[in-house]
Amino acid sequence: MSYVDEVYALVVEKNPAQPEFHQAVKEVLESLRVVIEAHEEEYRRDALLERLVTPERQLLFRVPWVDDKGQVQVNNGFRVQFNSAIGPYKGGLRLHPSVNLGIIKFLGFEQIFKNSLTGLPIGGGKGGSDFDPKGKSDREVMAFCQSFMTELCKYIGADTDVPAGDIGTGAREIGYMFGQYKRIRGLYEGVLTGKGLSYGGSLARTEATGYGLLYLTEEMLKCNGHDIKGKTICVSGAGNVAIYAIQKAQQLGAKVVTCSDSTGWIYDPEGIDVALLKDIKEVKRARLTEYAATRKSAEYHEGRGVWSVKCDVALPCATQNELLIDDAKALVANGCIAVAEGANMPTTLDATEYLQKNGILFCPGKASNAGGVATSALEMSQNSERLSWTFEEVDGKLKNIMVNIFHNLDSAAKKYGMEGNYVAGANIAGFLKVADAMLAQGVC
Repeated sequence: MSYVDEVYALVVEKNPAQPEFHQAVKEVLESLRVVIEAHEEEYRRDALLERLVTPERQLLFRVPWVDDKGQVQVNNGFRVQFNSAIGPYKGGLRLHPSVNLGIIKFLGFEQIFKNSLTGLPIGGGKGGSDFDPKGKSDREVMAFCQSFMTELCKYIGADTDVPAGDIGTGAREIGYMFGQYKRIRGLYEGVLTGKGLSYGGSLARTEATGYGLLYLTEEMLKCNGHDIKGKTICVSGAGNVAIYAIQKAQQLGAKVVTCSDSTGWIYDPEGIDVALLKDIKEVKRARLTEYAATRKSAEYHEGRGVWSVKCDVALPCATQNELLIDDAKALVANGCIAVAEGANMPTTLDATEYLQKNGILFCPGKASNAGGVATSALEMSQNSERLSWTFEEVDGKLKNIMVNIFHNLDSAAKKYGMEGNYVAGANIAGFLKVADAMLAQGVC
């Protein structure tokens, strides 16, 4: 049995009932096989892969809080500090009922390579809770966030672990968490990113993941002889990533015709009205049925179906494993030329393989959605320097980072004889930097 297969079998054995983590590890190790086999003796001697797939620290804690009826509620809190070889742990906090240890580990593992690809000195981590902020009052959300941070603050810091937002964790939640951290630790430091502009946040952070996705997609298309201008794009999701991906796509001259939430999806052949979508999702926190009710050109459909719409480019921006094999077949049949992931691992393995085999340009989330964490690292830099950069400065740095990410993964794929395989290129480019740092630092 090869070293790759041995390590993957070990991951499955030691981490039962964590399918998302297994999937993430398998996808990475398979694409790294050519690199690992070239250095197998050295990597095996130093147990490099075993260390790579094992978090440095896993935290599971109780989060008790009191709801508006006076009832005590209890949720699970998680933080997985996966790898600090190239910098302090960095990764978001996801608040969603689906959150469990396996999902946090998959996200933290992906974050190692994503953070490495940015070229910035940040390691991989992830955290969150099975708390659902939807339908909760501001006071209830504050009560949860304060309780969550009361425990988490023992393990994080500006040079140790710097969490950020993710699904369910926006500016409101980050603000409550930062206030509690400051209150308990007595430190005013850049311990969280995604903060409000009045207390250390960065301009362009809100837009960063969606904008970054389009900067990389534009570069990928250009390098393969296509112009994003005039293209029809399908987007899934209606959260932060999706909204700003739609906004930037339309600024670049494309037309986005779909978006979705947890109950259904919108098809708007005239192009998604971003201002209306923002009002419904960011202000009213309502469902997409309100979009269709307001805009005559839009059709609302229950359930799934975004990927059945004919498009040139598909941008899955909702959640993991949302683009299935049948969706991939529909995209190919409808003439789609490119898929770039805005969410973390939104495409299943079989769907990814089908898209690649059928000549679709495919960029994995660890590369194409790295704009968020890249700008979080830029926020860390501003906090350390006690400076605030302009929107244009941050946006310019973000675009350069995303363009460089594409060229680095493209070069890595070509170097190892897999030209056009951007999944392998992203994993290889991210892995080599982390592996070199781990080997240089000894057994730790």
